[in-house]
Amino acid sequence: MRLNPFAGIYLTDPASIWQRILDDPDGVHYAEDLGLWLISRHADVRRALADVATFGSTLTLAPVYEVCPEAMSVLVQIDAPPTTAAADPPVHPRTRRALRATFANTGERVEADYGAIVRRRVDQLVSRLAARQGDQVDLIPEFATELPLLVVLDILGVPDADIGRIRSWADGQIALVWGQPDPAEQVRLARDLLEFWHYCEELVRRRVDSGHQGDDFISRALAYRDDDDTVLTVSEVASLAFNLLVAGHETTAGLLAHALDQALSTPQRWSALAAAPASVPAFVSETLRFAPAIDGWLRVTSRDVTLGTVTIPAGARCLLLIGAANRDPAVFAHPDRFHPQRADVGNHLSFGHGPHFCIGAGLARLEAEIAVTRLTDAIPGLRLANEQQRSYKPNVAFRAHRTLLATIDAGTPTDIPASRGEVAAEAHAA
Repeated sequence: MRLNPFAGIYLTDPASIWQRILDDPDGVHYAEDLGLWLISRHADVRRALADVATFGSTLTLAPVYEVCPEAMSVLVQIDAPPTTAAADPPVHPRTRRALRATFANTGERVEADYGAIVRRRVDQLVSRLAARQGDQVDLIPEFATELPLLVVLDILGVPDADIGRIRSWADGQIALVWGQPDPAEQVRLARDLLEFWHYCEELVRRRVDSGHQGDDFISRALAYRDDDDTVLTVSEVASLAFNLLVAGHETTAGLLAHALDQALSTPQRWSALAAAPASVPAFVSETLRFAPAIDGWLRVTSRDVTLGTVTIPAGARCLLLIGAANRDPAVFAHPDRFHPQRADVGNHLSFGHGPHFCIGAGLARLEAEIAVTRLTDAIPGLRLANEQQRSYKPNVAFRAHRTLLATIDAGTPTDIPASRGEVAAEAHAA
């Protein structure tokens, strides 16, 4: 079959393609246009995420197409050691321990370490939007992408002045690895990625030279390594920063964009959230299932593996269709219905599963919940612009909105239900 993820319906309605794949009795398909095996069923995707001995991560950050020679000559100069998404045992368990020790990853730790940062940045951006009464804005660059990037810059101790460069570098890496750039664009993006890596190396070098006495992530990681390369090398600290500056904001930016899209595309949802802020966490959880920011992820088989009736050969690259798995009717009741009160929402795979479960899941949830709560409170009349049309950037993994045009209206919307009971009923029926 052909997935054709860079054009057509996959850019506007990928769920219709996932449904067709899930309906096929084989469950596993080979996409000739990508040279990737497509794994779509929840049980199979969950197994692939957990079984690192069979489904390795070595090629997770390798482009999904044949890179032109000039771009490849640049990419081979990036000597960042694998530490997170592209790391396998025995490296990954060691670097994962370092991350767990230095990056808050439980609800309690996230709130204690990062809660004040998130609230300050949310208030900053919400106030800026609320002051533009009557204006049309694009919520993607002006809120959804900026908020998590500012937060991760604070966590890593990076100056705000660098936000433009880092945003461009991060977007470029995603386009280079999971997009379909032409050769000239491949060369440009490869050069930018090399510059990004050198920037991260310099960030760490400065902390080393200053004695890493701060409370930022890089200083914490250097203190954790305690000059012991068997614990963590200096280059690995730079690699962790390199990865966090991308993963720490791109995935949360996607979650925010999808949450705002789902809330605003049905005005009653925005009204219900404004009237009942306690419903926001459930709304965010259902957004994660229904519209994941990352709806595909790459693995490579280390040996022949049979899923159902299909055998995938050793050395094959696989695309785990997380978006499809999150709509598998074998796991989710009425999977194509957006239902914030569903009992099975906790089975979604949007943060992964197993050894590579997203280290920033708690932070992403906190950012999304605070952001939606503050926005609905400050701008209860926020609404999508008439010309807004849902469309995504061409990519096999990151489901990123092109735009999310909205009109700022701080007035109270007319469709807020009259009572809390009606709010609850509407949320249940959404």
